[in-house]
Amino acid sequence: MYDLLVIGAGPAGISMAVEACHSGIDSGKIIILEKAEEHSFSIKKYYPDSKLVSANYKGFEAKCSGVMCIPDLTKHETISYLDKAILENNLTVHYSETVWKMHQNEDKSFIVYTEKGEYHTKIVAIAIGILGKPNKPDYKIPLKLKERALFDVTTVEIRNSRVLIVGGGDSASEYCQFLTQNGNEVYLSYRKKDFTRMNEINRESLLELEREKKVVILRESNVVALEEKDGMPYVKFQEERFGEQTYDYVVYALGGSTPENFLKMLGIEFDGEDPILKEHYETSVQGLFLTGDLTAGTKGGSIIWAFNSSNTAMRKICRDYLNCKIDIE
Repeated sequence: MYDLLVIGAGPAGISMAVEACHSGIDSGKIIILEKAEEHSFSIKKYYPDSKLVSANYKGFEAKCSGVMCIPDLTKHETISYLDKAILENNLTVHYSETVWKMHQNEDKSFIVYTEKGEYHTKIVAIAIGILGKPNKPDYKIPLKLKERALFDVTTVEIRNSRVLIVGGGDSASEYCQFLTQNGNEVYLSYRKKDFTRMNEINRESLLELEREKKVVILRESNVVALEEKDGMPYVKFQEERFGEQTYDYVVYALGGSTPENFLKMLGIEFDGEDPILKEHYETSVQGLFLTGDLTAGTKGGSIIWAFNSSNTAMRKICRDYLNCKIDIE
């Protein structure tokens, strides 16, 4: 049982773990899960080497309230600072590991599932990036189908319906698992024969749903057109054996970054496009916190904002959940 599990190893996630260490929590009771192969992936990938990492960004004052703090630094200096934070605090970071499901127990502790296993923890902090955009198909989606052709499974409540999911990665499997629980008749269109892009957990879960006849997998199928027919999605397949079919909904799982859908699947409530946050960035799920860009709005915040939000969240965690020594005055 961990005291704190952090999802995301960017500046917000690293600072969250550092704040926990400095509050008296043993580093062995803290774990960070990161889907990329290295920490601070966005900085490393998207920042040019010559770009200055500014402490004051988009109007957020560069005033530090927590343990971690930087002035304006180069990209290399920023990465070195974060490297040092991980090393000096003896933080455990599991890379190339994606969280795909979470369950809260009756005692309010959590089980966090990844493709490599499961983790039991008292508190979860989500420190992932801001909202991205899903990939879309090559063909046109009729405007009349905007409530019926979707890119997630939370925007519209789907129950007792005939649903086609298009895709073959982890999101496709997760959508199948989610939709079958709500009494839907689920079909999955995948252009290949074997699922090579899914992690083992999702692949086995999907195949078990097929064995239980809860999901029909249309292997080696290609959707070439989507039309509107009597208000419903009318799908045309390239292959004659699949022909043309009408569904209540079509859900695309073609990749892309959709943190909003991920957060909703974890049970976090939203007010419009924004997650509902209570005191000190706690979500509607007790013991589940957001930090970093997700607390700054859709435009995101600075690295200093990320550091400070971790300190703010840690104050409530210490006060209400864990036996911490952080100054909460």
